[in-house]
Amino acid sequence: MASLTPFHLAVPVDDLNETRAFYRDTLGCPEGRSSDHWVDFDLFGHQFVIHLQPKRVSQEVHHNPVDGHDVPVPHFGVVLAMKDWEELAARLKSKGVVFIIEPYVRFQGEVGEQATMFFRDPSGNALEFKAFKDMNQIFAK
Repeated sequence: MASLTPFHLAVPVDDLNETRAFYRDTLGCPEGRSSDHWVDFDLFGHQFVIHLQPKRVSQEVHHNPVDGHDVPVPHFGVVLAMKDWEELAARLKSKGVVFIIEPYVRFQGEVGEQATMFFRDPSGNALEFKAFKDMNQIFAK
């Protein structure tokens, strides 16, 4: 796999302090620059920013069926090394995070075997973190 460059993603949040604490303390993301309306985080090497949008109109929740689960759309996250994914899953469980889809392994014993989990931040943004048994199979069919 080619060397990847960091992505930049900015998402709206309705409570800057609560969501800031979630990314910093629950997910363990180091905090970067900030203002009264936004906060930068290092999300596993990527530049992730939460922007205050206090009068956010609630988005209609949409799901697509995948492996018998209702996967929230939209969602975002990071592909981690398996050890890091396991540590994150354990940390989230210990902090009482409610999962949309509990941590589990998809395609076990098949091409593209991967661990995945879904949950929401305090502002309702859906996140998926995953890890592949073989990182060279991220795009394998």
